[in-house]
Amino acid sequence: MRYAAFSFSLLWLFVGAGLAGQQPNVVLIVSDDQGYPDLGCLGMKPLITPNLDKLAAEGVRGTSFYVTWPACTPSRGSLLTGRYPQRNGLYDMVRNDLVNYGHRYDAAEYAVSPEMTLGLDVREVTLGDMLRKAGYATGCVGKWDMGQARRFLPLQRGFDFFYGHGNNGIDYYTHERYGVASLFRGNERTEEDKGTYVTEVFRREALRFVNEQAGRKPFFLYLPFNAPHGASSFGEGTEEGGKKVAEGVQAPEKYVAMYRGKVKDERLARYCGAVTCMDEAIGAVLEAVEKAGQTENTLVVFLSDNGGSGNGGNAPLRGQKSTMWEGGLRVPFILRWPGGKVPAGKVTDEFITSLELVPTLLAATEAKAPEGVKLDGFDLLPVLRGEVKSPRREMFWQRRGDKAARVENWKWVESGKGGGLFDLSTDLVEKKDLSGEKPEVVRMMRERFAGWRKEMDGSEARGPFRDY
Repeated sequence: MRYAAFSFSLLWLFVGAGLAGQQPNVVLIVSDDQGYPDLGCLGMKPLITPNLDKLAAEGVRGTSFYVTWPACTPSRGSLLTGRYPQRNGLYDMVRNDLVNYGHRYDAAEYAVSPEMTLGLDVREVTLGDMLRKAGYATGCVGKWDMGQARRFLPLQRGFDFFYGHGNNGIDYYTHERYGVASLFRGNERTEEDKGTYVTEVFRREALRFVNEQAGRKPFFLYLPFNAPHGASSFGEGTEEGGKKVAEGVQAPEKYVAMYRGKVKDERLARYCGAVTCMDEAIGAVLEAVEKAGQTENTLVVFLSDNGGSGNGGNAPLRGQKSTMWEGGLRVPFILRWPGGKVPAGKVTDEFITSLELVPTLLAATEAKAPEGVKLDGFDLLPVLRGEVKSPRREMFWQRRGDKAARVENWKWVESGKGGGLFDLSTDLVEKKDLSGEKPEVVRMMRERFAGWRKEMDGSEARGPFRDY
């Protein structure tokens, strides 16, 4: 009897030790063009986002969180590599521009276009690669946006499962861009869900992945939505060679109806409706994690890939997507990891960026960083727990001729659209240009930027844009 009791106790000792060392699941959620103030819990807009609000209440929300580029492709490339766009080579958009003039591509023309032939350099190691090597089941559902040629697609970049689109801004119902079917299941294009609102498709496929993997082995779900990005659809009156009439964001009627009378126009109602539909999809995925008994062992991250596109504005921040102002670079951020791993309901104003996410998730999962690869961030968890101040003191951005830097609380912008020197500690709206008063600070910022550029240019060359 004493032997049985001893054996039972010993068994639980081993089980408890195993659970304590269990690798956490990771759910990394990215929205598309969702502005800094566009969460219901902030109270700045009449947005209905109960699931994201709950996530924030159960985790840490960042108010000074930056991405590496003010638009989609380079930002997402940094997110999965942990490297500046200028270091990983994907420092501009992978786009065809003739859509702006009403042009529809045929298959042969599209096959040799930039959207099909450019992508994240195959020598780059992604977070999918790192976590799969550590024993994770890896899935990507949604907007990939880092190349559509087979060598660039998720199944070749560390993911076991992929359902989504490799390009940008598809029509939410036809799933086309310029008339080309854009959804992939694995490596093959598919039109199986044509006519179904794409956020609902991504919700279904994300649930499929979670339900298949939860409890079997640790899983990594990368869930990058295309919502609430505008649809690449030709509006009425668009003719070949004429400027495209933008359709804007699409959303199901039941969600749009929630905002009529609450926002200024139908276009904004559709934007808000798309956000709420996405929020419901996020809620469904988190509920599936909970039903599988995995909430305590799942680290969830949410962020937007860049600043808002102007739908309702990014106040109190200046500017929007594609600009170097705070409204283009500073985005919503939430991280939840229950069980005391990070505090619940905490808001931090520490200076942190998307470059920190790869090192953070490697630390959380005890996965190894790839040998010989320079990562540009650090483990966020001690910062989010309030144990240390953020070690980040500077951040740099470049989009062709547009440049920006933040050093401590100084922000410097140089762009054809405007620029100057601003003290973010007293001027978050970047209204008062201090260049004339602080020439020595401007000089310091330019020197820091030049030093960063020298480091980027001296790193091992990567395509697709770099000349080497």
